Amino acid sequence: MALERKSHRRRERLNKIISMSGIASRRRGDELISSGLVTVNGRVETGLGSKAIWGVDSITVDSQAIPDPPRKIYVMLHKPFGYVSTLRDPEGRPIIRDLIQDIKERIYPVGRLDFDSSGLLILTNDGELAHRLMHPRFHVPKTYKVTIEGSLSGASVGRLRKGISLDDGPTSPANVKVVERQQERSVVRITIFEGRSRQIRRMFEAVGHKSLKLIRIGYGSLHLGALKVGKYRHLNNSELKTLRTSVGLDELPPP
Repeated sequence: MALERKSHRRRERLNKIISMSGIASRRRGDELISSGLVTVNGRVETGLGSKAIWGVDSITVDSQAIPDPPRKIYVMLHKPFGYVSTLRDPEGRPIIRDLIQDIKERIYPVGRLDFDSSGLLILTNDGELAHRLMHPRFHVPKTYKVTIEGSLSGASVGRLRKGISLDDGPTSPANVKVVERQQERSVVRITIFEGRSRQIRRMFEAVGHKSLKLIRIGYGSLHLGALKVGKYRHLNNSELKTLRTSVGLDELPPP
């Protein structure tokens, strides 16, 4: 689904464009530029700070034309339990790519959900957005609905809210709300602002509770809503703009 609006592409450094096109690394791109092997609109560019607009300007590298950038894809998937959040698995387990075979572009998951977890997973080929969504300095919230063994006490809720000391360091404070509390099990809504391996499960283990079921229901400004397990949908313009703005990317990418 292409984004239905006009937008101005940004001027970017030539070495970045060369790298994003897959022709060479940024460092090798600098070497090609310095050697006079890169042209923009027929003019040789030798300055390492030279810029162009990918998809608008005609750029060649050693007489090879750089193709236009691929269209940007932004997908929200409801990952099922029992799938791995990778594009291939040496153990032969089901992979998320199996669920989106009708998308021909190569898209990648933003972060991961464990094999035994389900819920909201973003997939995209927008590397800059993916990087910012995962970077700790942007404090992107991730919300989970977790079913745990036993009754979660008020004291344990307080510990989770303040931050838990784990073997890889203390966690940041979390937003925690007990949705249901029974003797045998509790249902908890928890929002964290980081993304360590199996962090939610380890946090509950630290306060004496095993996680029985974990569903991610929110990522940044996105909410899983009524999206069915195993299904996906493309983000609309409003969702994408809000998500990008939250990590300092003010403009929508070109269609």
